[in-house]
Amino acid sequence: MKNNCLVTVRSAALAVITGLAAAPAHAQWVEAPGSGWISFSTSYRDSSGKFGPTGDVGDIVRLDDMMAMMMGEDMPNPRTGSVRTVSSYLTMALGVAPGLELWIQPSYHRLRYEDSSGTINDSGFGDTRLYVRASPTRLFGSSVPFTIRAGLKVPASSLDVGVNDIQVSDAQRDWEIAAEFGHSFWPRSLYFTASAGYRWREAGELGPRMWQAAGGTDFGNETFFNLSLGGGTDRAVGFKAQLEGWYGGTPRFGTMMPEEQARELLRFIPSLLVTAGPGQIELGSRLPLSGKNLIAGPEWVVGYFTPFST
Repeated sequence: MKNNCLVTVRSAALAVITGLAAAPAHAQWVEAPGSGWISFSTSYRDSSGKFGPTGDVGDIVRLDDMMAMMMGEDMPNPRTGSVRTVSSYLTMALGVAPGLELWIQPSYHRLRYEDSSGTINDSGFGDTRLYVRASPTRLFGSSVPFTIRAGLKVPASSLDVGVNDIQVSDAQRDWEIAAEFGHSFWPRSLYFTASAGYRWREAGELGPRMWQAAGGTDFGNETFFNLSLGGGTDRAVGFKAQLEGWYGGTPRFGTMMPEEQARELLRFIPSLLVTAGPGQIELGSRLPLSGKNLIAGPEWVVGYFTPFST
């Protein structure tokens, strides 16, 4: 059942630029020096539904209508609409020393919001993520695939925008740390990986000028995890199934800190992997299971992964 619990144009659009795009199946195994891989993926979503503050599914409400209702204005029929997103990620990894690996992940987005008042669009290069991954078990001569990943998100923009504008960057720098573990069930063509971490989000410059004058916008720090089971990497057709979640803290918009606007998402990500040339084509989806203040619609994903050696 739908209702008009308030989720804004901006919070809906920003859902596409939050979190690391799904990594290739064997990401917990650090690459040898001079070896690496490249992955390119594109996702598509068209949704008019979202998870509200209590987790129920409702409509995406235009931000100025929401603000008017927050100020006590009677608005029985606020403007609601749909969000369409196309997001592409290019992820490159390279082993630079024994047990040490570097990642870089630029992104490109096309965003569109539409309601009875018209459409709002934005497109361009989004935030870039940089990672250092280290395998501390190598120091003790162990081959156990356990790694520590430290990351930085560099915002693509620091533009001040109006209350109903959307843009491809959240104009906020992030720092994160994660622990990753993997296990191969060889000789069976089956593997399992798990990761969990914490993301610190600095205050950004996104939002109306009145928010900026009062200290900016901060969507709150986040905890996250990913569990993945896959197989068939040595066959013509393989699979990967992931359970992924992240949970945000209380956001701050200027001087306002509405606890009910904290964001979280749990989703199931099944993929079919088809061998093509030196790599694999990925065909999959990202299916939200539960959440708060984020889009409820599924994403459809196509990608390609290939290893390389210098």
